This record gives sequence, C-alpha cells and structure tokens, in this order.
Amino acid sequence: MKPNVEIIPFQAAYTTQFYDLNVEWLKKYFYVEAHDAEVLGNPQSYILDNDGYIFFAKYQDAIVGTVALIKIKEGYELSKMAVSPRYQGLKIGQQLMNHCIQFATKKGWKHLILYSNRSLVPAITLYQKVGFKEVALEKDVYYERADIKMKLTL
Repeated sequence: MKPNVEIIPFQAAYTTQFYDLNVEWLKKYFYVEAHDAEVLGNPQSYILDNDGYIFFAKYQDAIVGTVALIKIKEGYELSKMAVSPRYQGLKIGQQLMNHCIQFATKKGWKHLILYSNRSLVPAITLYQKVGFKEVALEKDVYYERADIKMKLTL
C-alpha cells in the first residue's frame, strides 16, 4: 500500500531539508563533492534561478524526500533525488519520479537525463523500471561518482 504522500513545489522554508536529505545519502554511499556542496547549499541560485525545479515529498506533515529538475545544455537533468532512510521502501522515490515525468511531459520536454553510480542498484532499477535507458557517459561529467548516464525519452 502506498502511503498518502503529497508532492509539493519548492518552498524556501524547506531549503535545509533539501540539503540534509541529499547530504545524508551522499555521505552514506560516497562523499559530498564540491559541486554537490555548491548546488545543495544554494538551490535558489543554482537550480531555481536557472529555470530549474525542486519538489518535496511530504508525508504526515514531514518532508521525507526531494528531487530536482536542473536545466542543462541538453535539456533537464533529474537530480538530487533523496528519501529519508526512515521512509525508504514506501515507494516515495517512485512517486517523486512519476511526478517529475508527468511534469516534464506537461512542459513538452523531449527527454530527461540523469547521472548515477552503478553501485546504487535500487536507484538504477527504479530508473530502468520507468523507462530510462543507458547512454554514453561524457568524459567531463561534473560528478566524480557518476559512472552511468541514462536518458528517458518522453
């Protein structure tokens, strides 16, 4: 049974949750790269002011997940998706992903891009489940941990 999760747009009051949710998983599996620290510490200037979007998953009055759609050269990157460990397994990541796909479709975007790491098997499985396909990874990608690039044609 899916929990009753509300997906809401960015609100400045939740800037700390955006940072904390992402730093938590980054520290668990990797480390916080300089690019991560810049983007997570300044979501208004790095994402929102550059035609990007941030969404939050709200469950029982708590912010339990987040995701961003960041404008890049080739369209939009699905990025900074995180769900609090206490709420993993409740399909909240799936709901955030579905929201982003519906949002992108309504906007008339042609595709979404994402970067990940093959060691994140549950995430890669989720991406494949919704239709993301692996594409060539450029050499100068800005995430040191990225060893896979995926694209979803909308």
